[in-house]
Amino acid sequence: MGKAYVVGVGMTKFEKPETRDWQYWDMAREAGTAALADAGVPYARVEQAAVGYCFQASTAGQRAVYELGLSGIPVYNLNNNCATGSTALMTARQFVEGGIADCVLALGFEKMSRGSLGGGAGGAGDFATSPVARHYGIMAAAHGFEMSPPTAQIFGNAAREHMERYGTTEVQLAAVGAKNHQHSANNPNAQFQDVYTVDEILAAKTVHRPLTKLQCSPTSDGAAAAVVVSERFVDEHGLRDRAVEIAGQAMTTDTEESFASGSCIDAVGRPMSRAAARLAYERSGLGIEDVDVVELHDCFSVNELLTYEALGMCEEGASGKLVESGATTYGGRWVVNPSGGLISKGHPLGATGLAQAAELVWQLRGEAGARQVAGARVGLAHNIGLGGAAVVTLLRKA
Repeated sequence: MGKAYVVGVGMTKFEKPETRDWQYWDMAREAGTAALADAGVPYARVEQAAVGYCFQASTAGQRAVYELGLSGIPVYNLNNNCATGSTALMTARQFVEGGIADCVLALGFEKMSRGSLGGGAGGAGDFATSPVARHYGIMAAAHGFEMSPPTAQIFGNAAREHMERYGTTEVQLAAVGAKNHQHSANNPNAQFQDVYTVDEILAAKTVHRPLTKLQCSPTSDGAAAAVVVSERFVDEHGLRDRAVEIAGQAMTTDTEESFASGSCIDAVGRPMSRAAARLAYERSGLGIEDVDVVELHDCFSVNELLTYEALGMCEEGASGKLVESGATTYGGRWVVNPSGGLISKGHPLGATGLAQAAELVWQLRGEAGARQVAGARVGLAHNIGLGGAAVVTLLRKA
């Protein structure tokens, strides 16, 4: 297997749905053009395109990349719920590492509706036939079903379990939101750039106890893209100074462990994330101790805490204390979600995983401006979707 490198990234500003007059192909053109310009690679050199989205129609990937050129290349349309963007990146990497192509575009976008997300990319719908019916069945058996947004409900119930099991506090959950809102103040691409105190986050409207609005990721419009190339392509085009190696990457899906306990903590993906992290560490030869900067899937504040544990940043149950200690912000052991994360940067499902990759590439090149993590050499991206898929990617400067 050869090596794969990201040599160009781009993204749009993430926007509240219906606030900007654009279509998904406009977003894709903006992000894709930026990624190609960043790499210094014309679209004519792209041999394959992996395109991710959840809410658009079949072959929307073609409609999107046609804005960049009409070269007749294969376009693969991908949907893996909230892990769609990282699935596109993984597909591109596999094409390159497998020798199928030397230059692949990974692109993700979403044009969403206002309001809370239902039971998945297809909305709440009929849970009896939903792809996430088993996940919500676990929740209903343990907690019943309340009149609150389904995704907030299952993660909120995971938070309740964490509090009951480990003594995690509402203040510690709110500290995640406060940290990520603080980080987003320095990100011009973030949907929100307002800073809130822990007390303000706790006082915000409750979505599903204990989660308040400022601990929940919003629906968003936006796109992100990455140009993934082989080592031969890097050397032939003099791109070593732009190149960030995909040092290790793994995707996992639900196993028996996700459902056997009857716990929402497991149903929302902590076992998947743990398994994906372990595989990515093995494949890269790196560990969490080597990582400087992390972009992880904080769809709700509790999921950031669950992910700390899954990635090995702390012992199981100790994540509340970890965030409270300051270990996951500037001046701490890691900087987690310097972009503002999903909570504050926004969460257009198909774009999220690639936006995480873009942030890490900028960090590892030293191009992140006011949010730069000093001396960052290794980055980790974690992207998860109910239904389910978890992708962990380790990136390091070439």
